[in-house]
Amino acid sequence: MISVLGSVWALLLGTLLIMLGNGMQFTLIGLRGDIEGFSAGTLAIITSGYYIGFLSGARVTPILIRRVGHVRVFAALGSFMSAGLIALPLAAEPWAWTPLRLVIGFCMAGVYVSAESWLNHAATNESRGKILSAYMIAQTIGIIGAQWLLTLGDAATSVLFIVASILVSISFAPILLSVTPTPAVTVTQPMSLKRLFKAAPLGTAGTFFLGSIYATQSGMAAVFGTQIGMSAPQIALFVAMLFAGALFLQFPIGWLSDNMDRRKLIFGSALLGAVGCGLGLVSEMRSELLLVAAFVAGGVTTPLYSLFLAYTNDDLSPDEMPAASGGLVFIFGVGAIGGPLLCGWAMQLIGPNGFWLVLTATFAMIAAYALYRMTQRASTPVEETEAYLNIIPTASPVAIEAATAWSVENVEEKQADA
Repeated sequence: MISVLGSVWALLLGTLLIMLGNGMQFTLIGLRGDIEGFSAGTLAIITSGYYIGFLSGARVTPILIRRVGHVRVFAALGSFMSAGLIALPLAAEPWAWTPLRLVIGFCMAGVYVSAESWLNHAATNESRGKILSAYMIAQTIGIIGAQWLLTLGDAATSVLFIVASILVSISFAPILLSVTPTPAVTVTQPMSLKRLFKAAPLGTAGTFFLGSIYATQSGMAAVFGTQIGMSAPQIALFVAMLFAGALFLQFPIGWLSDNMDRRKLIFGSALLGAVGCGLGLVSEMRSELLLVAAFVAGGVTTPLYSLFLAYTNDDLSPDEMPAASGGLVFIFGVGAIGGPLLCGWAMQLIGPNGFWLVLTATFAMIAAYALYRMTQRASTPVEETEAYLNIIPTASPVAIEAATAWSVENVEEKQADA
């Protein structure tokens, strides 16, 4: 394992630094937005702007790379992202923040595509699973660490925005100084949504709802915290717990995924998420209960994404899997755009608890639909299912296709050994 990680340590370090900077700005938007007097609805629009950019960047970046190469695209997008972060406190107005967040989201998606292309190029069939797992862990730790950095400054000043910009800027040094240009990245054309839904209705619908959940958690949690009067350190801890849960629950849910009917596990995980959010709804704003709610709700979100990818692949041939993965990335992005808007509307209508109400209802819809699908189709035998994909929702189509290829190879090897 150490020798495997030694070959990609610079990419992992760069990823960690990028996520420190990007993770800071997500929470900073809520903190500074409250100081500036932005409403929940306004901050929801700003949050959705990021995901519009992210979805666009994931589709456009492969075209740019084929034209001018990885290094130029990576460096250019990194420069624009760093500039966007430092520009946020200079123009703290909704009309400025929305396009800035769109640009940052576009650049972030492009950075993922470039970095994951290098990462995939550096991996072998034997090491790809370990490298992808290490990459996902580096991303999650970066987001959690970013929340601690927020406690070292004041969101009312430009300092924390500058720190986020610096972290993103220096993250490119280890990556660009250690990698060599790779062949132009190729991303399979996504499967049409109609065909995808027909082949995997639960995977498609579930991924859409999960996109809404993930974007609401990451983009609106700080807004919720400010509305109930949390201090900046308390908000940082609250957001960190949303992502810390994934580190602890990814492995046990992944193990169960390879040993039981995945629809039952999807149902159970979504139900657990709904219960966790319901706890937040009735917590009466007690901090200890809110932290437990965040840990549980955030903890099942990332594993559910991996579950939907794996479950969708169970019903497809290996040739169809890359296109289906691309379709799921797109449908996740559409859900991520709509989720914060719905949450912002609910928070303006009924107050801070609109955050938990929207999350509870969305998790419940996933659980209900999973229960319904269990009555419509026989389950796939466990021995015929694809391997669980350790993927986080922010991964680009490049990483997902690489993980899908690894999953197919892993299953084929097991079948050959049997």
